[in-house]
Amino acid sequence: MNKLNLVIIEDEKPAARRLNRMLQKNNYPEAFLLHDIQSSIAYLNQHTPDLILLDVQLSDGISFEIFKEVEVNCPIIFTTAYDEFAIQAFQLNSIDYLLKPLEEDKLIHALQKWEKLRQDTFNADELRDFLNSQNTKSSYKNRFTVQVGHKIIVIEANDISCFYSENKSTFLLTKLGRSYDLDFSLDQLENKLNPIVFFRISRKYIIHKNHIKEIYAHTNSRCKVMIEKSNFQDMIVSRERTKEFKVWLEE
Repeated sequence: MNKLNLVIIEDEKPAARRLNRMLQKNNYPEAFLLHDIQSSIAYLNQHTPDLILLDVQLSDGISFEIFKEVEVNCPIIFTTAYDEFAIQAFQLNSIDYLLKPLEEDKLIHALQKWEKLRQDTFNADELRDFLNSQNTKSSYKNRFTVQVGHKIIVIEANDISCFYSENKSTFLLTKLGRSYDLDFSLDQLENKLNPIVFFRISRKYIIHKNHIKEIYAHTNSRCKVMIEKSNFQDMIVSRERTKEFKVWLEE
């Protein structure tokens, strides 16, 4: 383990030191710290790390600029306060995308994925397949940011029971029964959500499979859906989508 070359690229020095302490607490060696784009380019032109922990927003720009100047072949764990860069991140050698403030258990999970990549039995073709699968996963939004007063809240997609439209606005409903408004339309959301777990049952609702409480037979061979922590009485699967809905339930 002590031969590993770990690099943290983070412009906020206290955050970099905190991340370094997390690594050492979990028996990883002290990482080399870099704080801006130019010094990172210079370092990476001379060294090949085993792993980079990379912030997206640095003091002198977006860290993706680094990859325009130097070829980086090692795995990357992104650490950032911004969820909108996830798709761009996964087009690189990213194995995870962690939102700040960093949670130690999520960092450990990301490091465990990296350790799996380092096993002798994990060959180059498997590495490519793994990174491609991560890239595929990243094509769907996993988190949404909502504003409550002056506070920004990050909500995991799996914690969202449904999205719905009301009075020409769009809202999400969490598994705890709290609603927040969004800047997306349902049409826009439909293309951003993982179709394995989300399904648009009508013009008004997109629901999450894991938060369905009950399903009833309805008129004209349709289905009526009840979602956890909601009192919606008009969650009716449209007639033209009922057959597809039943197939989706079994996937």
